[in-house]
Amino acid sequence: MKFIAAAIQMMAGSDKAANLKEAERWVREAAAAGAKVIALPEVFIWRGSKKIERGQAEPIPGPSSGVMAQLARELKIYLLAGSILEEISGSDKAYNTSLLFDPDGKLLASYRKIHLFDVDLANGVSLRESDTRAHGDAVVVGAGELCSMGLSVCYDLRFPELYRGLAKKGAELIFVPAAFTAFTGAAHWESLLRARAIENQAYVIAPGQFGQSAHSFQTHGHSMIVDPWGRILAELPDGPGLITAEIDLEYLAKVRAELPALAHRRL
Repeated sequence: MKFIAAAIQMMAGSDKAANLKEAERWVREAAAAGAKVIALPEVFIWRGSKKIERGQAEPIPGPSSGVMAQLARELKIYLLAGSILEEISGSDKAYNTSLLFDPDGKLLASYRKIHLFDVDLANGVSLRESDTRAHGDAVVVGAGELCSMGLSVCYDLRFPELYRGLAKKGAELIFVPAAFTAFTGAAHWESLLRARAIENQAYVIAPGQFGQSAHSFQTHGHSMIVDPWGRILAELPDGPGLITAEIDLEYLAKVRAELPALAHRRL
């Protein structure tokens, strides 16, 4: 089986309605180009001041997830809503939650980001995601009619055991929606994406935020689609837009059959 997948690159700001409108525009454009699987970046709904972040969290299902479900149903696509801040009842923190909708608008899979970015970088960026966000604790794969799709978010990319867990659960395609910092992205983004694809013999779709938003750090962009051999099929270095590539499951099966590394694992 073959199908077209798309990754959308954005620079989300603090205007949730404007972000939703832009996301919808790019999703519609990707669907018009023939994409059956479309992925949006991390926190595409809202990026703003940490001081008011908790107030931007939503229940799931909720307003933003409802828009995404309706869009998937209308366009008959698999739609990854990169991540939405999910409110936690009785808590001052939120989950950073990635949602995968099927062509009927059904929520096929929901993943709460496990690894939170608490760092002090050499370029002066200091971030404490755990100040406002809670850790998820589940490895999530959505089994769609096209293929099995594994979910991850941004900083998760540095933890290969998560991706091996996705592969063990049958993931053939893995999403990595991100808002990767420009500093770390320039050094590691491409290498890590290609490594996760090669190690787990899976397609990787990585839609990213780009540029410097008004209330947050500068992001790397360079949204990519990588094949199971580690080849970059499509890349958007900077600016808003989308990329597409063909996902070929027969080729994936061929890679896994000729080099059965997943079956050879002994640990």
